[in-house]
Amino acid sequence: MHAVLVVDDEPNYRLILSELIGEEGYKVMTAESADGTMDIVKESDLDLVITDMRMPGRDGMSLLRDIKKYNPELPVIMITAFGDVDKAVTAMQAGAFNYLTKPFSNEEVLVNVKKAVDHYQLLKENYRLKKEVSGRYSFANMIGKNRRMQEIYNLIEKVAPTNASVLVSGESGTGKELVARAIHFNSPRREGPIISINCAGLPEQLLESELFGHERGAFTGATALRKGRFELADHGTIFLDEIGEMPMTLQPKLLRVLQEKNFERVGGTQTIEVDVRIVAATNRELKDEVGRGNFREDLFYRLNVLNIHLPPLRERRDDIPILVDHFIGKFSERLNMPDLKITHAALRNMTTRSWEGNIRELENTIERAAILCNNSSIEIDDVIPEEGGKENSDKTPEINDDILGTLSGRLPDILDTIEKKMIKSALKDSGQVQAHAAEKLGITKSLLQYKMKKYRIARKNG
Repeated sequence: MHAVLVVDDEPNYRLILSELIGEEGYKVMTAESADGTMDIVKESDLDLVITDMRMPGRDGMSLLRDIKKYNPELPVIMITAFGDVDKAVTAMQAGAFNYLTKPFSNEEVLVNVKKAVDHYQLLKENYRLKKEVSGRYSFANMIGKNRRMQEIYNLIEKVAPTNASVLVSGESGTGKELVARAIHFNSPRREGPIISINCAGLPEQLLESELFGHERGAFTGATALRKGRFELADHGTIFLDEIGEMPMTLQPKLLRVLQEKNFERVGGTQTIEVDVRIVAATNRELKDEVGRGNFREDLFYRLNVLNIHLPPLRERRDDIPILVDHFIGKFSERLNMPDLKITHAALRNMTTRSWEGNIRELENTIERAAILCNNSSIEIDDVIPEEGGKENSDKTPEINDDILGTLSGRLPDILDTIEKKMIKSALKDSGQVQAHAAEKLGITKSLLQYKMKKYRIARKNG
């Protein structure tokens, strides 16, 4: 219920206003003078103050100034006699929301009350959203105390206020998009949009249309003009995830946007100017891709003005306990499990794991464990990966001495070779359906995709 304070030395006006406004569902408080009214303002969660201009002792202008010093956003409506219109204008200049001239109609009062309260609610909501955004994406609140993460926070702090392009590198699941958002929301562009697109998830023609938009009739199915991500990101930031997957044919057009700040829609001739900051991300070594001829060298250097490399989770194990605590808090609230906790044995197990899927895998593990655990207590059995369970361990084939005798070389190379062959075989047997191949191998789909990129196993259709 919204609260309104009426301040007037005339009892009749206090009564009329309190009854009129109260009948509309507002909570109404009254005061007969400005003296002591600030105590009510400070102790009550008010949405509006209506005060008479002329009162014995302190007048309405004095009260208005005190209210604006305490809370500049709290709306104040002044009540004035017909001959005091000049004073009312002065009050507006001092921050009053509006003024009512006696005698006023009931409709005039209610319209002004609704406008003032709605305006204040909008201001409070905007403040809440900005605070939430700042809390979620401020680099100071990114999770991690590891020395390398602290260096990354310091780098974000220096990079964010500039317009320089940033290349965020690191394995899948390390939080590259979170870094992009931290840069955006700590930059002068924070009031503008941040638009994301995954360059690996779309065919070439569709990716071009998504990035740059298209004109009606540009291709089959283009039944209407559509703005692309660069237009939507104007005066903001665009996050190009998996930039290393962008086809060579589209790279010159992206280079032009970086250099000239303009482009044409697919099928269009009009040159569109944009003011966009680019943050790109990759889990590949782009410099190696340049050497292989898969990525333009000039585009690489345009994107890589500043590089932020995120370490894999296995290289920052000291952050695992605080990340686990963060995710337990997150899923405790989301799943309505206020008593959710994790045992020491389960936490110890998590700190020894390799986490090839990085933070994303850790978060998924906590979410699954929270759903499946008993009595809101995550035990060690709840966090052991499915491929490490008894059922799968019983199926592990024995490797006898004859097989071992045929193997030679460094152990990591041998294991990589075996793993690569098993993944290729599983993909072939499952008709290149990654979900089925992952199930056959006893690993998650995200882990399979990570290993496919690690061993450069190309995606195949059919």
